[in-house]
Amino acid sequence: MSALAAFFVRPAPHVAPELIGATLMVNGVGGVIVETEAYQSDDPAAHSFRGPTPRNKAMFGPPAHAYVYRSYGIHWCLNFVCMPGSAVLIRAVAPTVGLEDMVARRGSAAPRALCSGPGRLTQAMGVDLSMDGAPLDAPPFALTLAVDTKPLLTGPRIGISKAVELPWRFGLAGSEFLSRRF
Repeated sequence: MSALAAFFVRPAPHVAPELIGATLMVNGVGGVIVETEAYQSDDPAAHSFRGPTPRNKAMFGPPAHAYVYRSYGIHWCLNFVCMPGSAVLIRAVAPTVGLEDMVARRGSAAPRALCSGPGRLTQAMGVDLSMDGAPLDAPPFALTLAVDTKPLLTGPRIGISKAVELPWRFGLAGSEFLSRRF
């Protein structure tokens, strides 16, 4: 098992805060992860709660792989698979590389608007369904874990109606790129 896979073979609520400060690249475009949310198989808000389906198949696959799905029929969301049935939603990235590509994809030059939210970041970084199930340690992905701990904010997840009380949303304290204030 690779070191990256070993990092992900843990409960999503343990992995999610440790992804803050990691660098995520997709086809050479990306930045620093500043906001995440955890979901696991016994969580009624998780796509995996009722078991495997064609849509959530990647959540039950190997760790350190992408789970990509369309949210509300509008935009893609990128998750990192942890233990079977669990994943971490990547909510926001501070854009650092490939800004011209991001601006072209998003139609906005405001740096804060490029990747502050799961739909915005997938659009800016060119993530789509073709990447569902892809390993995070091979192209088109490159993930470099943070080497030091970052000051974190913790709070309830956003946009769900079940298990809202779980404090499984994590963000980089002081980041201007968060999708919403904590």
